[in-house]
Amino acid sequence: MNTQLNHLFEIAGKPSRLIIGLMSGTSIDGLDVALCRFSGTGMDTRIELLEFETVPYGSDYKEEIASIFSKKMVDLQKLCLLNGWIARQHAAIILQCLEKWKRPAVTIDLIASHGQTIFHAPKSLHGIEKFSNATLQLGDGDHMAVETGIITLSDFRQKHVASGGEGAPLAAYGDFLIFSKRDENRIMLNIGGIANFTYLPGNLNADEVFCSDTGTGNTLMDALTRKHFPGSYFDEGAAIAGRGVIHAGLLAALKDHPFFHQPFPKTTGPELFNLAYLEAAMQRCGATELTVEDTMATLNRFSAETIAEAIQTVIKDKSGFRFFASGGGMHNPLLMQHLRDLLPGCPFESTASLGINPDAKEAVLFAVLANESIYGGSIHFGKGRNGIPNVSMGKISFPG
Repeated sequence: MNTQLNHLFEIAGKPSRLIIGLMSGTSIDGLDVALCRFSGTGMDTRIELLEFETVPYGSDYKEEIASIFSKKMVDLQKLCLLNGWIARQHAAIILQCLEKWKRPAVTIDLIASHGQTIFHAPKSLHGIEKFSNATLQLGDGDHMAVETGIITLSDFRQKHVASGGEGAPLAAYGDFLIFSKRDENRIMLNIGGIANFTYLPGNLNADEVFCSDTGTGNTLMDALTRKHFPGSYFDEGAAIAGRGVIHAGLLAALKDHPFFHQPFPKTTGPELFNLAYLEAAMQRCGATELTVEDTMATLNRFSAETIAEAIQTVIKDKSGFRFFASGGGMHNPLLMQHLRDLLPGCPFESTASLGINPDAKEAVLFAVLANESIYGGSIHFGKGRNGIPNVSMGKISFPG
């Protein structure tokens, strides 16, 4: 047997595994690195978050990604060059973290890398009849495995697309396996660049698990911040929005898009929700002279209302649920206050109360997918409906 295959077989047979989960989101602010210890599989998965760090990206990384991110027309040479370059940047960050944590690379069993999303193109967005859903993440797994010496699983979203899904959100798999609780209905809300939520039924019936994007989370607010406040990447503490007043006409124009009337589940990204989307809405409602503060206040409310309305569409009796938030948006006090006002009787807790740092959650969930792929086989999600195909995900790259 090939020595690398034999090593993988040994990892699969261990009573527990050390897996590093990586997440780099559409905000492009930094790489989330989560070191987890796993035992078991499926509903018997047990996880311990041993270390976590978000390593900020330098200006060079951000500029390179911005040169191709969410753009239909790009330099193909740049796209080609960045695939390996991104992986090597992430590999260097992993090795830095391992040195800081005093954990030799040889002690780590697997890396689970989400990669850097460059373009997300569900059919509902591109509308081209002969093509199906598509999504593209850069950061080649082979480069990462060679650089770190650690077996790497990457490109998780492609199997989801190949099996009929849109490649996102993948949170449903990890949410169901590690956050489900019998006799307790839960909503797991993640507010990243794009917001999504997972419904976890208290009867643990996989056929009832539900996951969907709701629309923009932080994407538009972050983009407006970068445009008007160079060197700043998000509205920290809602300081900008807090000085503004919500513009009713702009809010209505922002919400006037077919995406919000599409059936669940659905996915989206900055390909739709970007500054051009904002500018078009401002033109339609005659708000082109609106101050940055009032615009930010309106965008904040826009994110909150579309999240709340999506949840209300699916969940009628909110009193029977517990709500857990994660992602960068949960640190925006105004956004969270809007959600509490819009969803009365739904006190939002963070996933910290479930033992997982809310900032680490997405990185942890990709580590869960890697554990399931290597140790558990296929993930059993009943009939594979609701955008949750019954598949295991992740392409395997060996160091040598």
